[in-house]
Amino acid sequence: MTLTQPPTTQDIRAELGIRPVINAAATLTRLGGSLMPPPVIAAMNEGARTFVDMHELQRKVGERVAALTRNEAGYISSGAAGGIVVAVAACITGTDPDLIARLPYLENVPRNEVIIHTSQRNGYDFAARQTGARIVEIEGTPKSLREAIGERTAAVLYFAGEHFAKDALPLAEVVEIAHERGVPVLVDGAAQIPAIVNLWRYTRELGADIAIFSGGKGLRGPQSSGLVVGRADLIEGCRANGSPNSAVGRPMKVGKEELFGILAAVEWSLAQDEAATIAGYEATVQKWIEGLNDVPGVIVERGYPSEAGQPYPRAIVHFAADSGLTKEAVVSALWDRDPRIAVGEVGAAIALNSQTLEPGEDDLVLEALISALRQ
Repeated sequence: MTLTQPPTTQDIRAELGIRPVINAAATLTRLGGSLMPPPVIAAMNEGARTFVDMHELQRKVGERVAALTRNEAGYISSGAAGGIVVAVAACITGTDPDLIARLPYLENVPRNEVIIHTSQRNGYDFAARQTGARIVEIEGTPKSLREAIGERTAAVLYFAGEHFAKDALPLAEVVEIAHERGVPVLVDGAAQIPAIVNLWRYTRELGADIAIFSGGKGLRGPQSSGLVVGRADLIEGCRANGSPNSAVGRPMKVGKEELFGILAAVEWSLAQDEAATIAGYEATVQKWIEGLNDVPGVIVERGYPSEAGQPYPRAIVHFAADSGLTKEAVVSALWDRDPRIAVGEVGAAIALNSQTLEPGEDDLVLEALISALRQ
């Protein structure tokens, strides 16, 4: 049998009539997350060419990821949201097959409540509710947390990042109070890479029981992958509740390609010079600021940290009241180009993020933005 040469990405885009996107916004799911480096693509291709025992592969990859990230154990989930589902389920059911079979009907399940700060409620806590868990909200005080913990508390779910820190207790204090009552703490750190040390800081240094990360954002792995790392017994609960088992996590299947790919992504990420990478982001932001300083009607400043509280800057572009420019018009003009250009939005301003750019695209973004501003 003769195999024809597969079409390139450009061929497929053209056939479908899809314009490419230059991503100066962020590692957003709606834009495809991030771009995978060659070793990750190679690992996924290797996975695509072989059959494996998926239980064995999931366990072996989890063990390797745990060793690399200095954690007791690891599990590969379908994105960080899928990680929240199986981690919350693990706290509710452990590995008990009877309890696992009851999800999401938890009326007679001993522990069915998950505590979340009111200030941290967001669309991603829907993943916790998918298990059937009842959300109990708390204010950012020790008293509120202590009063919320009861016999039915399965876990505290904490959303990490500077943008979630306001009006919430510090994570270390949450861990201390929760552990006084034997309650595990789960940290959603989906977008908190960089800094790479967060892979072990939340668990090993701050004492959280589980930390969850997106595989397709800062780690630059497959978009549909995530990491769940931490306590070995809770990771066993994640495995019991996850695919390929027929449980609440079965629809959140992780393919063999993603399992090979995320392992390669973790290895690749740990080998990078993070300080040099962030210095490169800083240089690009300064180039943008200098390039826009003389453009009438706009005020440009360095914004820090990033939109997800990550330790690198963005260029924030404000529009003068008498300029006739609006955020909506500029965003639309950039998106209507070919290739499209995506930027972030901060109130009435736009934000330029260099994390997701390929070499040379920073100049294209600057040129396109100046053109849009002068129309």
